[in-house]
Amino acid sequence: MRQATETIAAIATAPASGGVGVVRLSGPRAREIAQALCARALRPRHAHHVRFRDADGGVLDDGLALWFRAPASYTGEDVVELQAHGSPPVLQALVERAVALGARRARAGEFSERAFLNGRLDLAQAEAVADLIAAADVRAARAARRALDGAFSQRVDALADALLALRVQVEAAIDFADEPIDTLGGERLRGELAAARAALAEVLAQARRGQKLRDGWHAVIVGPPNAGKSSLLNALAGSERAIVTEIAGTTRDLLRETVRVGGVELTLVDTAGMRHGGDAIEREGMRRAQAELARADLAVVVVDARDPGAGLAAVADAVAGVPARLVVHNKADLLPAPADVDGDSDALRVSARTGLHLDRLGARLAGLLDGGEASGEGAFTARARHVDALQAASAELEAAAAELAAERLELAAEALRLAHDALGEITGRVLPDDLLGRIFSTFCIGK
Repeated sequence: MRQATETIAAIATAPASGGVGVVRLSGPRAREIAQALCARALRPRHAHHVRFRDADGGVLDDGLALWFRAPASYTGEDVVELQAHGSPPVLQALVERAVALGARRARAGEFSERAFLNGRLDLAQAEAVADLIAAADVRAARAARRALDGAFSQRVDALADALLALRVQVEAAIDFADEPIDTLGGERLRGELAAARAALAEVLAQARRGQKLRDGWHAVIVGPPNAGKSSLLNALAGSERAIVTEIAGTTRDLLRETVRVGGVELTLVDTAGMRHGGDAIEREGMRRAQAELARADLAVVVVDARDPGAGLAAVADAVAGVPARLVVHNKADLLPAPADVDGDSDALRVSARTGLHLDRLGARLAGLLDGGEASGEGAFTARARHVDALQAASAELEAAAAELAAERLELAAEALRLAHDALGEITGRVLPDDLLGRIFSTFCIGK
């Protein structure tokens, strides 16, 4: 366990109005400071009704004090939680009194950082604490809770153990470089490496879904001018966010709106109409639209239902690289007999003006975003850095397979080492020097 030399104090929770607020102390003098503040002795894991007192003995508030003796606490250190009425001035006065008694104010995320440094949480679990606090709905909260319970870390650790075992075998074979690798169990090694690559691919897919569950999806509304893209954005957002006119090319710049579809957060980006020509401002709008599509998860392709073929041809090149696409035939109310699209199961006829089939559009979007997987049993939250680390590990395993096939054992062992280190960055087993500071600085004070 890392030995703390300072006791820290911070407001852990402060309700906006009423309720209970919590001030948390952690460190070697946490109990001593709390007992001075409460003017009574504290027993471990016992709720004491106390009066919190200022330096002159006056009563600041009354509430509960709980002492958790190290190492059986959140941070692994002595921790005291002071539960008071949720008045911000009262809670601030409690922190100031604790500081006067010898504590210092905690940095953002320092409680979770100490929990990590003391082995109470690994790095992915510590990040899940922040994800749980920031969860926008029950599904995201449950996924963050699974990550906090170790669902993600256990998968990563199992992969790391498998890679370490492979590396040991490859490095042992280096001592017999004169022998063909197949006489040293090469077929078994290649099979185990293939199994590790498949397992890593599965975890990477789950982490990508977990990242979307945490960060939301990025969808770009794209189509030719005057197809009703801005009207559709307004209809999905439930407000007049975009200017709508009959003049083609009204939208010149990007407009973003965040909505929730089937419990999944979706950032919708309205873009300039895609066509040849246009003035300089409109061409810049189209350039920005194409840049937005390059990083989109989903393209909502909006075309005029009266001439969908021309609209699809206008945007075909722009949406070619987007991972998922949903074709929407808008202005269906202007057709003689509005109905579902004949012979095109991937498209849907709607009217942003009248609301025709917008419920079906919402259901189709929810199905594309969720895929029945992100909310399933075992889903966990993940972050962009986790996905990056898993991708780096995957690339190194691909290199290791190539080197093993060519019987370049030293290079195969090095690739396995790099893959193992990439996985270690997720849980904190291997850490670049500045990673901890960047991660915990994003936490709120008191966590």
